[in-house]
This record gives sequence, C-alpha cells and structure tokens, in this order.
Amino acid sequence: MAQTHSAKICLVGDMLAHGGAERAHAALSRYFAGMGIEVHNIIVQDVIAYSYAGELLNLGKEKDDANGFTNKFRRLRILRSYVKRHRFDYIIDFRMRRKPLQDWLISKFVFTVPTIYTVRSSNIDWYMPRRSWLTRAIYGKSYGVVALNDKMKRHIEKCHGLKNVATIYNPIDAEYIAARLHESPPTEAFRYIIAAGRLSDDNVKQFDKLIEAYAVSELPSNNVRLMILGQGVLFAKLQKLADWLGLQDKIVFKGYQENPYVYMRDALFFVLSSRFEGMPNVVLESLACGTPVVAFDCFTGPSEIVEDGRNGLLIKDQDFAELTRGINRMYDDNALYARCKANAAGSIEKFSLENVGQAWLDYLKIKANGYSNY
Repeated sequence: MAQTHSAKICLVGDMLAHGGAERAHAALSRYFAGMGIEVHNIIVQDVIAYSYAGELLNLGKEKDDANGFTNKFRRLRILRSYVKRHRFDYIIDFRMRRKPLQDWLISKFVFTVPTIYTVRSSNIDWYMPRRSWLTRAIYGKSYGVVALNDKMKRHIEKCHGLKNVATIYNPIDAEYIAARLHESPPTEAFRYIIAAGRLSDDNVKQFDKLIEAYAVSELPSNNVRLMILGQGVLFAKLQKLADWLGLQDKIVFKGYQENPYVYMRDALFFVLSSRFEGMPNVVLESLACGTPVVAFDCFTGPSEIVEDGRNGLLIKDQDFAELTRGINRMYDDNALYARCKANAAGSIEKFSLENVGQAWLDYLKIKANGYSNY
C-alpha cells in the first residue's frame, strides 16, 4: 500500500488574467489550498488580475525585450530547476501549447512528475499537434489529458487515438462571484444586453457579426444597448463598425473589466456568438450572476450548460438570422425571460467549485484532507 503524505500540486498557466483557463487555474488554486494541499503556481506571462492561492513563480518577470534563444533557454532552466527542487506530486498544465518541439522537450525533460494536460477549446490544435504520432509522443504516457466536456473528450480520442483522456468541467466559484457582486451598485442607468471575450485577431467570438445581428433586432429601437467587455486588436475595428451602422450611441465598449460580474448582473441577458468554444466560462459566470443566456449551440460547451427555454436559449449554430430572432424572443417573451432568469443561478450546481474540485481530487487520488495516496 502506498504511503500517504501531504499533497503538493503545481498549476502552470499562461497568466492569471483575462480568460477562462486562467479563471479556472486561479479558482482551483484557491480550492486546493482550502483542502490543505500545498499549491504552487507558475505563469509564463507577467499578467495577474485574478485572486489565487499558493506560491508563485512568475517567469514573465524573467523575460527580456529581445526574448531571444538565450533568454528562453534561461527561463526553461529556471522552470526545470523549480520543478526538480519542489518534487511535486502533480503538475496541471493550463497553457495553450502551440510549439510542438518546445512542448515535447518540456514533457520529457521538465515536467518529470505525473502531469495532467488540460485542453480548453474544441479547437484542439491550440493544445496538441495535428500529427497524431507527435501528440501521442507528448501526451500518451502522461498521467492524463483532461477535456472540459464529453464531446471534446471524444473528439480528442477520435483525432489522436489517446487512451488517457478524462472529462472534468470548468469550475465556477459562486461564493467568489457573489462577493464581487457586492462591490458595486448598479453600474449603468440604461438597459443593455452583454457579451464578453477577447477581441483577438482570430475573431473566435465574432463580435462583428453579433453587432450586425443586434443592429437588425428590435433592441436598438427600444433603447436597449449592446455592451461588449474585452480588449484586443479588433477593438478599433469594432468601434468603426458600430459607427458605420449608426449605432455609436447604442453599442458600449467597456474594454477589459477586472470585475465583469457587476456588468453581467445588471444586463438583461448574455449573448454568446462564438465560432467554437470549450466550456465557456462567461456563460457559466453570467448564469451565476442570475442572468439568462442566448447562445449558439457551437462545438463544444453551450449544450452542456444552457437548457433551452429553462435558463436560456440555444440557437442553431452559426445561424445569425436565428440569433437575431433569439435575441428578440428573449426580450419580447416576458414569461420565457422570467423563467430563465429565475432558473439561471440554480442551473449550474454541477459546475460549482466544490463539485469540480472534488472531481479533481478523485481524479488525482487525493483525500479531502489534502493527503495523497500516490
């Protein structure tokens, strides 16, 4: 029988700000620490906005302006030394992994303890090479690969033949969100619907098409605005689109907000118009704030969160005319809206930090008192 000892986990991420993977990383660090587990966090970019628990190695502070080979190799040595010194029971990797050679080297010579690689999007090319033999070489003998939902799990298995894929949902820390909701009274004097995400050049969130769908809906003429939270390279382009449509006074660009929950709380409803997702945290967060959702049934995520007609509306994937009709329906149908709003917060219990955290403990074979049987 393996000897029990206090568990020690290292969570590795790109940063601790902006995105769903980063929120999950921060929330799990708090949960693990609360369970008596020694938690360490490693981030590769010096960007921190989320509350986290445990020690922090910020490799972003070691990055110089040139970011040349010498500097990259130095950071890799720091990372390897840190992992070797602390002798973790587990490493959980939340990073995007788009450099196959670097990721192979890290998997073989740096992450030398049992490692779990998370996949956060249905666009699995962001996390593993297209060449299946290389994906299997990097991940096939790891402790495991964790997908955010069963559809994504099956997709990974079909594409790459991995046998060690499991499903664990994104966690929502309802207590943390509730505390943040009390930080501000109503933020705006006007009525609005809301969308949120990075305004990145890959345009996964399709805010341009959302603006167009909103423009032909009933909402502008009823003085209901569209608020977009997020920042990125498309910010100016989206503003120009709003101006061109004559909606500069109807579309509100709030940029990145450290506390998005107060804006979600006060919105009529949230709209998700993405090309694809993983398990969209913004949908879970909006529901946690008591705000219904109108979402594309994209691959993957929304169908496991949104119960059509109960806490929101699921819209035929990529049908923007149908999205406009869904926006109108959520606005016009008072009975539907009242039902979805009443059910919103209670509909996400299975995604609670307690339930998802316990799923991680079970997966890692760690007891609730923070002791590992590994």
